[in-house]
Amino acid sequence: MLFLAAATTLWFVLYLALAPLADTAVAALPVEGGSRLAESLRFFLYDTPKVLLLLAGVVMLMGMVNSWFTPERTRALLARRGEGVGNVLAALLGIVTPFCSCSAVPLFIGFVRAGVPLGNTFSFLISAPMVNEVALALLLGMFGVRVAGLYLGLGLAIAIVSGWVIGRLKMEGSLEDWVREMPHADATVGHDTLTLADRIDVGFASVREIVGKVWPYILAGIAVGAAIHGYVPEALMARFMGRDVWWAVPLSVLLGVPMYANAAGIIPVVEALLAKGAALGTVLAFMMSVIALSLPEMIILRKVLKPRLIAAFVGVVATGILVVGYVFNAVL
Repeated sequence: MLFLAAATTLWFVLYLALAPLADTAVAALPVEGGSRLAESLRFFLYDTPKVLLLLAGVVMLMGMVNSWFTPERTRALLARRGEGVGNVLAALLGIVTPFCSCSAVPLFIGFVRAGVPLGNTFSFLISAPMVNEVALALLLGMFGVRVAGLYLGLGLAIAIVSGWVIGRLKMEGSLEDWVREMPHADATVGHDTLTLADRIDVGFASVREIVGKVWPYILAGIAVGAAIHGYVPEALMARFMGRDVWWAVPLSVLLGVPMYANAAGIIPVVEALLAKGAALGTVLAFMMSVIALSLPEMIILRKVLKPRLIAAFVGVVATGILVVGYVFNAVL
């Protein structure tokens, strides 16, 4: 506990020192002050430790929380839940569970075996990557409570409504035959014997695993963001991603689908786009499509879903993201 308290104190000290340290570092470099290169370098030198610190802090905290939500416990909580309530519960569990698109197939199989309704399963699979704790923490740290809260509410709405619609379509026949023929497993919850010290260890292990896995994506995202911040003219960004450009939202969704990135890697790009005058709804639609509708996830899901169900999934979620984009642009 003493080590955890010391680590938390050090985290806050470092976080508060990031801006002056970045200014000092840029001033010491042989670049002209106020130039585009200087602005890009400052963005990179400030955002890199900022995102890594935010990521490490939230992963540590949520790693401890996630120690209560094993795959078995999650399946048990969702099993035998009907439409409506089940979709809401599944979407809420997606926020606090440590699963991403790379876990799609084993999670899907586990949910089917536990008897979780198809619509509830999709509510979870949409929420888990898109409205996860990392995305919310970074949005909160970079843009404040308003943007993070709106993203949370609308992201949950997409997950809940999309799962409900897919459930109402009664497409269980579009599961691959070998998945439908699997015997159902007992969805019971085992005893939890972890102590607080064990959960702290789980938190630190999560930091080592997740930060160690995603830091290259973070650096790449921040580098792209730095280039946009320093070199892309505001007028150009407003022309192609402004709120008055009706086709910007669907184009952003189409551009986001082929990409493969997580929230930690894409949010620095979002930050830079917004700073250059891009409309909030357009940028968030791009972010949501990257996280929730990535092409690699669709390829993974093809192992358990027939093309008809994948097409329905993409169509329903994409429609929800388009609505979110236009709503944000209209009201903000």
